[in-house]
Amino acid sequence: MAAAEFVVVANRLPVDRVEGPGGEETWRTSPGGLVAALEPMMRSTHGAWVGWVGQPDVERDPFEADGIHLIPVSLSAQEVAEYYEGFANDTIWPLYHDVIAPPQFHREWWDAYVTVNRRFAEAAAAAVAEDGTVWVHDYQLQLVPQMVRELRPDVTIGYFHHIPFPAHGLYAQLPWRDQVLQGLLGADVIGFQRAQDATYFLTAVRRRLRYEVKGANIAVPQDDGSIRTAVARAFPISIDTAPYLDLAANPAVQARAAEIRASLGNPKRILLGVDRLDYTKGIRHRIKAYGELLAEGRLSVDDVTLVQVASPSRERVDAYVHLRDEIELAVGRINGDNDTMGHTAIRYLHQGYPREEMVALYLAADVMLVTALRDGMNLVAKEYVATRVDNRGVLVLSEFTGAADELRQAVRVNPHDIEGVKAAIMTAVEMTPAEQGKRMRSLRRRVLENDVDAWSSSFLSALDDARR
Repeated sequence: MAAAEFVVVANRLPVDRVEGPGGEETWRTSPGGLVAALEPMMRSTHGAWVGWVGQPDVERDPFEADGIHLIPVSLSAQEVAEYYEGFANDTIWPLYHDVIAPPQFHREWWDAYVTVNRRFAEAAAAAVAEDGTVWVHDYQLQLVPQMVRELRPDVTIGYFHHIPFPAHGLYAQLPWRDQVLQGLLGADVIGFQRAQDATYFLTAVRRRLRYEVKGANIAVPQDDGSIRTAVARAFPISIDTAPYLDLAANPAVQARAAEIRASLGNPKRILLGVDRLDYTKGIRHRIKAYGELLAEGRLSVDDVTLVQVASPSRERVDAYVHLRDEIELAVGRINGDNDTMGHTAIRYLHQGYPREEMVALYLAADVMLVTALRDGMNLVAKEYVATRVDNRGVLVLSEFTGAADELRQAVRVNPHDIEGVKAAIMTAVEMTPAEQGKRMRSLRRRVLENDVDAWSSSFLSALDDARR
């Protein structure tokens, strides 16, 4: 294939490898807003996507899928353990999420991270056309921008950080803090979910590297003595709203929503939580608050049910194993104390669901509980809002999510304050239809206007400015 004008670099390819009954290999497009946002541009520019196939020790030549040129990067089982499960998810993830769980610092994990980042960078540098564009995504690949720049100084480089960036006092704990900053500063445009995240990054650059920072602009010294300007600012990500609107209007999905309510005993109010099973999501806090409301008699199991979807996540990392045990123990206790023959307090579902079922759940739910302790954005909040074509329903939203900056008509909550969470749940349960409608119309306007296309256009426009 000819060199690509536009190359996306992400930890994963936008397809999942599936083996058929006879052992034959097929590829299924992954669900996700990033794929939807970039697909039109990838097709129009003959773009390429560099990423891991998602399984260790799989060697694969580049191939085409859905009109996109895919360039697989191979990882050994040891590299998956050290680069991905180790440094990315047991060092960077907890450190960047306010050290909710203690990060682990291991030199061999860092070495694997450098090695794998170089492999991604070399693949991108080989794929991109002269004066082309490379867009790198997320915390697994923070060294790639600078590595690509060293290999291909002619290209324009963007980087988008999908998770939070920590305050300097926390970031400074990282033994390789300066190397990571230098890696990110290889990009011309460095994007974050929140203005606060960009500010934390700019502070780290100023304090650690002593580079001149003016507003969002960073003066990055080059080896030849010249100065290159990098830009770091917020580009809040969003969702592809079209499939959610289509499914919400689908009679079969609406019928499934009614079926879900009936299966729960037609309670007056259904509360819903939808999360990856992760310690950052505040699942324990919302379950504790709900359990106390039942124990105090402020809510009744006959009237209110909590449905908690907790999709499996990082099941080989110890912190996640312990979290699952804690949550399931808490759910068991609350159900044991409150369930009746006809109603259950918490319907706990440790599994993932297709989008059709999720939209049915969103339509069935009167209250969406998003109580993350720290979250880059939280797209579940936006998905719930997008599906509420009836302008009903209440979003209870943690102030520590990126979504809280935009979705100002939600019932805001500090998830660490259990009494505050209880008060927010009661406010949501008791909210009048008129007040729900007023808030939801405002929320929906925001989500529909600022969709994933608007996000990608905004970032790519900033990259075009950088090229000039």
